[in-house]
Amino acid sequence: QVQLVESGGGLVQAGGSLRLSCESSRSIANIKRMGWYRQAPGKQRELVAEMSSGGSTNYGDSVKGRFTISRDNAKNTVYLQMDSLKPEDTAAYYCAADWWLSSVRYWGQGTQVTVSS
Repeated sequence: QVQLVESGGGLVQAGGSLRLSCESSRSIANIKRMGWYRQAPGKQRELVAEMSSGGSTNYGDSVKGRFTISRDNAKNTVYLQMDSLKPEDTAAYYCAADWWLSSVRYWGQGTQVTVSS
C-alpha cells in the first residue's frame, strides 16, 4: 500500500509564501504523474499543478506564474512552492500520484492552507 504524506500547510498572510511537500512511501523515479489538487469548502476539487514522468508540468489557470511544482527523486518527494498567495488560495491541498502499469490513483490525507487578507 502506497502512502503519500503531505506537510507544509499553515496560515499565511496574503502575498506570502509556503512550500508544501509530499513524500511517497514508494519510489517516484518511474512515476507516471504526480501532482497537487485543492478543495475549498463548498467547491469541487481542482487541479493545482502536476508533473509527468518526463518532467513536463501543467498548472491550473488560477495559479500559473505563482506556484511551482518540483520533485526530488532521491527523497521520493514532490514539492509545491506557492508564492504571492491570495485569500482565494485557501483550501485543503492534496497530493496525488499515478504509477505506470497501475490503474490506481493514490491520494494523501491533505494539508490545510489558509491565506488571510
